[in-house]
Amino acid sequence: MTDSLAQQLPEIPTTVRAWKGLIDDIGVRPSKGKGQNFLFERGVVQRIVRSAKISPGDHVVEIGPGLGILTWELLSAGAKVTAIELDWRLAKHLETLFANISSFRLVEGDALNVDLEEVLPKEPFKIVANLPYSVAAAVIQRFLEAEHPPETMTVMVQKEVALRLMAPPPDMSILSVATQFFSKPAMAFTVPPGVFIPPPRVESAVISLRSVPPALDREQWPLFFRIVHAGFGQKRKNLANTLSHGLAIEKPETESWLRENQVDPMRRAETLTVAEWIALTNSADGFIQ
Repeated sequence: MTDSLAQQLPEIPTTVRAWKGLIDDIGVRPSKGKGQNFLFERGVVQRIVRSAKISPGDHVVEIGPGLGILTWELLSAGAKVTAIELDWRLAKHLETLFANISSFRLVEGDALNVDLEEVLPKEPFKIVANLPYSVAAAVIQRFLEAEHPPETMTVMVQKEVALRLMAPPPDMSILSVATQFFSKPAMAFTVPPGVFIPPPRVESAVISLRSVPPALDREQWPLFFRIVHAGFGQKRKNLANTLSHGLAIEKPETESWLRENQVDPMRRAETLTVAEWIALTNSADGFIQ
């Protein structure tokens, strides 16, 4: 952090009591429905920024900045920050807190609905965020699928969600297939409940997702996900049955299509790799109308 930036950055609370006082002053009551658990432990925030490998001049999009502790650390590291905040009271607080920081930009809105063409930087960018549990998976998918995706996403989510995002066969799900189609996920570290106000009932984890170019053209994505959703459509049934039912293909044709791709028709969807789903998509002509 440069001396000039250090002089511009505002002071932020340093104790739990002070953070709770700030929450009261803002008039926010943490909402379970919105998944609001405010991070107050600076050591955890510093680890997040280190895990994201933030360098001076990096452009960072932060989703759900809340009270601004992570925002402060990102700005302190020399990043340009675009923060997307849904709660108008928190947005007003952030706007006031960082009013004198030229490298800070606030977007008031829902990360699931904002116009990404208007919000996202035109230059390469990273996403760093403590995501609300209730929308974490949906937010991750939306930004990975964007026309201009981030280079990396370093996000805190519920530990169970992090494990699902990273799951390998034979424990794949639609979520893990979609995530690994667009990125390479890796666990950074876990976070205990006690560093949040209020503390959640579950453990959290910081996960890093490095964007990779999808192996299919964008116009093939709808077919890819149609096949994946069909494959996972009926639990405890084999692929020959689930794909036949979900895609309205006769079972013998489905079995032929699977065998053509060296996939045993008796396997279940959770055992397939992303590469195998891609191969099925590339060979779908003649089988799927």
